[in-house]
This record gives sequence, C-alpha cells and structure tokens, in this order.
Amino acid sequence: ARVQRTCGGRAVKYLAVMMALWAAPALAQEVDCTNVVTQQDMNDCAYGDWQVADADLNEAYGAAIAMAQDWGAVGETDVEEALRIAQRAWIAYRDSACLVESLNAEGGSMQSMLEYACLARLTETRTQDLWMFMNY
Repeated sequence: ARVQRTCGGRAVKYLAVMMALWAAPALAQEVDCTNVVTQQDMNDCAYGDWQVADADLNEAYGAAIAMAQDWGAVGETDVEEALRIAQRAWIAYRDSACLVESLNAEGGSMQSMLEYACLARLTETRTQDLWMFMNY
C-alpha cells in the first residue's frame, strides 16, 4: 500500500526553516556591554545586569532562609515563614514599582531597559538588606 503525503514534506521543511530563523538571535554573539551601540544592546545589557543581581539575591535569600530555619520561632513568630511572606511582598512591590518607573517610556524602545535597570537596582538593594539581616 502506498502512503499518500499531502504537503507533509513541504510543511516539515517550512517548519524547520521557521525554527532556524527563530533560533538565530540566540546564536548571535553576546553584546559587549562596555561598548553598547544600539538600544537593543542597552536593553540586553540591562537585562543581563538584572539576571546577575537576581542570582546574587537568590544566594542571599537562600542563606537567610537557612538562618531563619535555625532560629525556628521567636515568640509566636515562625521566622522562616515571616521571611518568606516578606520576600513575596517585596517581589510584588519591586515588580510593580519598576513597571511604573518604566512607563515614562511606555511603548518606546527603551521601556524594557528602564524596567530592567530598576529591577537590577532594587534587587541589589534587597540583596544588601538580606546580608545585613543575617549579620545582626
């Protein structure tokens, strides 16, 4: 029995080409953030700064949670749970505050740069706060 193909070969080729085009930006070289040229470069560098700040925050938060677990409860307050609640509230605050800050350029090409720069700045501050908390 012969199997009839109805444009299956063309569809597969089309899909392969579209996937390659979609992946092409990911294969591009990293941006040299010491010598940005375009707004997209600035956006990418601001995003990278935020990712570094977020990784640092995760390290500090993990250490703070470990310390809070060691403390257990102080009076009737579970320190770990209180820290988790505070962190969730802080994340909501940070995300909302940075969205508002970026609205100065709403719809413009630099809006994401402003938002990422704010996210990095506030995240770095929170990281310092967590390290200070652990040194009391």
